[in-house]
Amino acid sequence: MTSPARRGRPRSEDAGARILGAARGLLTERGYDRFAIDEVAARAGVAKTTLYRRWPTKDHLLVALVARVQDEVDVADTGDIRHDLTVYLSAVAAGLERMRRVGRDGAPEAGRSAGVVAELVAAAARHPDVGEAVRALFARRNALPLRLLERARARGALDRAVSPGVLFDQLAGALYYRLLITGAPIGAGYVEGLVGQVLAGAAPAPRLERT
Repeated sequence: MTSPARRGRPRSEDAGARILGAARGLLTERGYDRFAIDEVAARAGVAKTTLYRRWPTKDHLLVALVARVQDEVDVADTGDIRHDLTVYLSAVAAGLERMRRVGRDGAPEAGRSAGVVAELVAAAARHPDVGEAVRALFARRNALPLRLLERARARGALDRAVSPGVLFDQLAGALYYRLLITGAPIGAGYVEGLVGQVLAGAAPAPRLERT
């Protein structure tokens, strides 16, 4: 006699969701410096060994958390590339602003700190395995807006000579430059102006009428 199949999510998937949820809450409260991976295990109700098998350091865990947060941002294609990019990048910018403030509410330097993102960039530079995880994360996620740009070019909304990769570098690079270098805010008005100027340079050339 066979035992009935278990319903619901596998235990490993459920544990992963609890760990990431606990990590998100702790990061929001404490910030990067006071983020303790053992406390995440305690809050998630899992053994430390369960957590460490998946994510051996807090940087690996935070990369996974950033991936989950990014996956919450939709990449819609309505046929209006300016609108779609503005909506998408505004959501990305809002997420970056939240990440720079985690654990720093009320601190005078919170508005100019690069926060968790800067810490992960530094960790990626120091540790090859963390760097590989960060690059894989962005390669997977950036494939979505790149396809959006490719479709826009195919339907004539962008010049045929435009490289979707270079165009997206211009857009995303500007956000991270503000976050990591200048410390300037990344508000909706900035994103709208950025998208407008970048797309103005990528617009298809006007057709010449034959006389």
